[in-house]
Amino acid sequence: MTARVFPIVNDYPRGAPAGARPASRESAIVNQRKICVVEDDEAIRRGLVDSLEHAGYEVLECRDGHEARKVLASAELDLVLLDVMLPGVDGFELLPEVRRSRPTLPVIMVTARGAEEDRVRGLKIGADDYVVKPFSATELLARVEAVLRRSAERPQGVRQLSCNGITVHMERAEIVLADGEHKALSEREGAILRYLAEVPDRAVSRRELLERVWGLDTRGLETRTVDMHVARLRDKLGDSADAASFVVTVRGKGYMLGDSVEVERS
Repeated sequence: MTARVFPIVNDYPRGAPAGARPASRESAIVNQRKICVVEDDEAIRRGLVDSLEHAGYEVLECRDGHEARKVLASAELDLVLLDVMLPGVDGFELLPEVRRSRPTLPVIMVTARGAEEDRVRGLKIGADDYVVKPFSATELLARVEAVLRRSAERPQGVRQLSCNGITVHMERAEIVLADGEHKALSEREGAILRYLAEVPDRAVSRRELLERVWGLDTRGLETRTVDMHVARLRDKLGDSADAASFVVTVRGKGYMLGDSVEVERS
């Protein structure tokens, strides 16, 4: 069966060399960002990748949902272009997973489905924008730039955490106990708290923390690093494994913020 092709309309000036194509208004700064293109149709994926690379973005490619699931779990990314109709795991199934693990990662859904109910569904489950094929390279780049700009303006940062009279000042990397004593917060300890605060409604596994906080490839890796860092962090916070307020152990799953922890964002 012939694969359906929805080409990206090439609206660059005829004969323009690659370097003359819209490197965009903020290319020197903005376009050093990394975008993941998740698209099973080779022709469409090639068009998306070419358009983004011509504009100066660094691009990763995924051919199906299973491949994307692995990449999105660990790669440092600034934005995802996610097709809906994917073999194995489709975009509507993949997007909620992305939102649970990386709640602030911008996602633009790219699809041939133009029905209003599909667009509404995509936006409701967390898409930042929705592009219907076919579309021009100019439109694609404009939407990417707009979503990246909005993302940069979001109040995403965790400013401080507080619980039971104890305050963790993330920007100062400092813990202030209820009696006024100050303790230094290491960079790694702060990164653990920050990551748990970004996904407050679920437990985070040790493997996920190693991948997302330490940036490690965990295949075949056995280590107690996470547990040791959490133990030191709890000691500074006055927590214990049996009576933890800030970092709670969820048996068989990992760690999460305690229910009584208040998160203040900048």
